[in-house]
Amino acid sequence: MNDDRLDTPRRPSRAAAGGVRPGPGRRPLVRHGLHLLLAALLAACATQGPPRPAHDAAAVRAEIARRMPATTADRAGWAADIEIAFGAQRIEPNAENICAVLAVIEQESGYRADPVVAGLPAIARREIDRRASSLHIPKRLVDAALAIQSTDGRTYAQRLRSARTERELSEIYEDLTGRVPLGKRLFADMNPVQTAGPMQVSIAFAESQARGYPYPIDGSIRAEAFSRRGGLYFGIAHLLGYRTPYTRKLHRFADYNAGWYASRNAAFQSAVSLATGITLALDGDLLRPGARFDDPGQTERAVRTLSGSLGMDDRAIRDALARGDRLEFDDTDLYAKVYALAEARAGKPLPRALVPGIKLESPKITRDLTTAWFATRVDERYQRCMRR
Repeated sequence: MNDDRLDTPRRPSRAAAGGVRPGPGRRPLVRHGLHLLLAALLAACATQGPPRPAHDAAAVRAEIARRMPATTADRAGWAADIEIAFGAQRIEPNAENICAVLAVIEQESGYRADPVVAGLPAIARREIDRRASSLHIPKRLVDAALAIQSTDGRTYAQRLRSARTERELSEIYEDLTGRVPLGKRLFADMNPVQTAGPMQVSIAFAESQARGYPYPIDGSIRAEAFSRRGGLYFGIAHLLGYRTPYTRKLHRFADYNAGWYASRNAAFQSAVSLATGITLALDGDLLRPGARFDDPGQTERAVRTLSGSLGMDDRAIRDALARGDRLEFDDTDLYAKVYALAEARAGKPLPRALVPGIKLESPKITRDLTTAWFATRVDERYQRCMRR
C-alpha cells in the first residue's frame, strides 16, 4: 500500500468514528482517543434506521460483484462479506451504499484484505525509537529487547525486518508486550497499529462496535479487524452506520477520514467565522478536546463573542457545542441562530456541509495530503462505480 491509499480513519478527536474521529492528526499508524461509548449508541440508530424487509441475498451479492472493478480477485467472497455486513447492520443495499463501500475499499487497499505497507520495517523501528526516547530508555536496551527470541523462533528484530503488513506488525507488538521486559513499558495498551483491514478502519472504533458482530470472534476484535470479513463489517459501520444531513456522498467520505459530522461542523465553523469576522480552522472540531470551561478552544471562543446577539450565555453555548458529535446538533438553537446571523451578513444561504481543511499526518504518508484529497479520490471512484 503506497500513500495513495491511507490508513483511515485518521483523526479520533471528538466522536467515534472512525474512526471515529480517529483522527488521523491526524491519522495512524500511531494514535487514538475516540468517544467509543457514544459511537456505539449512535450506531444503533444510524443510516440503517428501522428494521427493513429482508433482502434477496443472492441478488445483492450479484449486484455488488457486478459493480467491482473487473480485475478484482474472489469477487464472490468480497460480495458475500459485504452483503452479510449490510444485512447485520440493516443498511439498505442500494447502489449508492454499495458503491460508497466499494470506493473506500479500492482507495484504502485496492481490494487487499491485509494490504502491504511500503517501508513498514523502517516506519515501525522509528516509532519504537521515538517511544523509547520519550520514556528515556537507552537505545541499547531497546536493541537488547529486540534481540530476544520470539514465539516463532526468530528474534523480534528479525520479525520486524521482515514485516510487510500491519497485521504482521501488530502481532509482533502483541508478542513483545507479553514476553519482553521492556515490552509492557513501551507498548502496553499502546500498540501503534491502530487501523486494519481492507477499509483501514480504526481498531478502537471496531472494538466499540463489537456488539452485534455476526461472526464467531477468533481471539479478539483486533484480530477480526485484520480479517477481510471483520475489516469490511467495521469499516461499513464507520462509513454508513450513522445518519447525516448530507446530500452528497463526498461529505460522508470526508467524515470517514476526519470523523463523524466533521463536514457538517466545518460548515458551521465557516458560518461562525463569517458572523464574527474571526478566522477559524475549518477542521470540524467544535470543542477542543479536554478544554476547560474557563479555557475554551478557538471555535468556542469565537461563538462566545456572539453571546449577546444569540441570547445565550457561555454555559448554554458550551452545552450546544458538546452535541457536535451528534446529528441533533442541527436542531439546537445555537445552530439556527448562528446561521441566521451569518446568512444575514452574507446576504445569501450558506452551505450546511464543507469538506474539512485538514492536513493528514501519519508515519506512512510521505506527501502533503489532505482530507479534501482523500474525499475527492474516493468520490471519483464512487462515481465510476455508479456508472458501471
